[in-house]
Amino acid sequence: MRILLTSDLHYKLRQFDWLFHAAPDFDAVVIAGDHIDAQSSLSGAVQIAALSATFTALAQRSHLFVCSGNHDLNAWNGQGEKVANWLGPVRGDDIAVDGRNGLPVDGRFGLAVDGDTAAVNDTLFTVCPWWDGPYARVEVERMLEQVAGARDGRRWVWVYHAPPEGVLSWTGKRHYGDSLLPELIKRFSPTAVLCGHIHEAPFKTGGSWVDRIGDTWLFNAGRQIGDVPARVEIDFAEQSARWISIAGVEERALQ
Repeated sequence: MRILLTSDLHYKLRQFDWLFHAAPDFDAVVIAGDHIDAQSSLSGAVQIAALSATFTALAQRSHLFVCSGNHDLNAWNGQGEKVANWLGPVRGDDIAVDGRNGLPVDGRFGLAVDGDTAAVNDTLFTVCPWWDGPYARVEVERMLEQVAGARDGRRWVWVYHAPPEGVLSWTGKRHYGDSLLPELIKRFSPTAVLCGHIHEAPFKTGGSWVDRIGDTWLFNAGRQIGDVPARVEIDFAEQSARWISIAGVEERALQ
């Protein structure tokens, strides 16, 4: 199982183009939130239309997992919490049938988004939405409880935008980690959590692209300028991961 993780592309279309060409070399591609550029002169609606088409095209090249980030929230749910409701219509048809109920599905390729769980070979991927408040957090906990019961010993990977507080959440000045995530990790013990959100963490002294909580591996690729995104390549068969960026290449054995 080879996974390509990136995040925080913020509508850098050339970085999406790079992903399009790289995707077939991986069993799964993960984009862990913040797809929209709030500073762009283009409206959110225009960006959403282009991103939706881009995700659909990428999902023809590899299994694609896309979660919302704090910059992607464009609507409100019934409890007054912000959500990225534009992602739902983009999901693959096979995912739409089963994924929202926490039931693993498999197919040649597909696009899973917030609230979906899908199986790729021997690995379950669960995509967690950005939780803007207590109601969304409760729904995520319910989803994880349901999927945990169907795990059957398989590898379990979560996709969520924010890392927990620690080296993955360090900006060089302060931490911006999620306070609930460590509790969920300790409770459910996923194999890995693939994050983003803190652009600087891998590039700053005191920060990193990789961390652990118990037996759970945590990854954050960070964000960089240019046409090629910073990324983490994870190979569970070879028990290794490497971070590739303008800063160079770092490798880590996963044992």
